[in-house]
Amino acid sequence: MKRIVELFSNKYFLVSICFVAWMLFFDRNDLLSQYEYRSQLNKFKNEKAFYIAEIEKVKTDLDELSTNRERLEKFAREKYLMKKDDEDVYVIIREKSETD
Repeated sequence: MKRIVELFSNKYFLVSICFVAWMLFFDRNDLLSQYEYRSQLNKFKNEKAFYIAEIEKVKTDLDELSTNRERLEKFAREKYLMKKDDEDVYVIIREKSETD
């Protein structure tokens, strides 16, 4: 017991405890902030990986559209509802049911 009292009466120990408490809980970069920053960084890394994959997919689609005439025609028909002069285009829109 005497050793604990001596420890708490030591000014260096008290200053060290105050410093650690300040750095862990009250500082601008406390533990909670560091955890939030880390989780936000992981989220951004996942988004970056997703967008890099999407960019690669778009690049391959663009390359294929610029080289393959049939693929370009299919893309134009599906996305922009383009048609030939002697064709009719019917757009079917499905109504959402209550179970969807």
